Amino acid sequence: MNPVFVEVGHYQENKWGQAAPGDVFLSKKTSEGRIISVLSDGLGSGVKAGVLATLTATMALKFVADDIPIRRAAGIIMKTLPVCRQRRISYATFTIIDIERSREVRIIEYDNPPYILVRENTLVEPIMSGISIQRAELDARAQGHGKTEAILRYSEFSASPGDRLVFFSDGVSQSGMGSPAYPLGWGNPSARSFALEAIRDDPRISARELAREFVHEAGRKDGYRPKDDISCGVIYFREPRRLMLMTGPSIDRSRDGVIAQVFNSFPGKKIICGGTTANILSRELGRVVKVDLKRWGARLPPTSSMDGADLVTEGIITLGAVAEILERPGDSGDRATFSPAMQIVDFFLDSDIIDFHVGTKINEAHQDPAMPVELEIRRNVVKKIASLLEERYLKETHIHYQ
Repeated sequence: MNPVFVEVGHYQENKWGQAAPGDVFLSKKTSEGRIISVLSDGLGSGVKAGVLATLTATMALKFVADDIPIRRAAGIIMKTLPVCRQRRISYATFTIIDIERSREVRIIEYDNPPYILVRENTLVEPIMSGISIQRAELDARAQGHGKTEAILRYSEFSASPGDRLVFFSDGVSQSGMGSPAYPLGWGNPSARSFALEAIRDDPRISARELAREFVHEAGRKDGYRPKDDISCGVIYFREPRRLMLMTGPSIDRSRDGVIAQVFNSFPGKKIICGGTTANILSRELGRVVKVDLKRWGARLPPTSSMDGADLVTEGIITLGAVAEILERPGDSGDRATFSPAMQIVDFFLDSDIIDFHVGTKINEAHQDPAMPVELEIRRNVVKKIASLLEERYLKETHIHYQ
């Protein structure tokens, strides 16, 4: 079986005028290599919806990761969630996806639009079965209407390389509702057609880019003022995309030639972080490093270019900013697309297997206790970045010290 990486991406926008999202998307890779993703949509919008969606998504992730069968986990959640007295529906919907290392996929959905499966540029109709959940202990909330019943959709299949799963909240399918063009909303059939066209237009489109296109298109149909929280998740089974980041000189200068050859022969995209590292590779490979002074940011030194490198940046300060963006993607002060740190983050998120080659020669300037606290020793910064990429973004990372 050829190695296949499972890329998970998502994107969301809040309802217009709401500071807090009412939809929640969570993903986790277990120690056994299973990938679990959950999208939950809280009833309404704002903080209350977000709390209920967070509760639902967290429970689902925890239960399935602890090897509770997905159908049983969904039943426990349904019997735990409160029910709206007026509408007699749960206060949160969910889509739970459980992917084994063998690419066996199990999906269970409650009240979210049905997911989309695209295989070989074709829409595939998954075989679904309905599951009825009786929530007898919530009868009192039903105000004498009898038992509260919910129908869930369950499906399972073996994923193939190139498959894409697209799942979203009703903020996508109902976008544009009430407008002359879409009086009943964009609708599931149109969303399915959009997914297929986007993949045909760009067969290599990443999961996060496809999710972003979905959300932007739904927002456009709402006149760029979303009438509901809009969320989309995408799972892409693909050949792994590899990236190397090389930073810091080796403790043994005699190894500079070997390191240059490792860099030159790497079968993927390549980033150099650090002026000393760039100068070593420039000397060993006979290539010129050119500084781009047109893009001088307020916080970070500018990028450079060198043949064979996809990006060349300053070292420890830029890596510290990268860690900050990965840790707090919503509130970093370095979000501009031309920021060197943001460019590195984009490379990370578009890659699957990331190799860090870290020089262990100490730079005395970074040992000054008067320096800002975020300027840690290079090795610790790289460890932090690798940990964030694995735990929050489900990437595979390798650190090589030299």
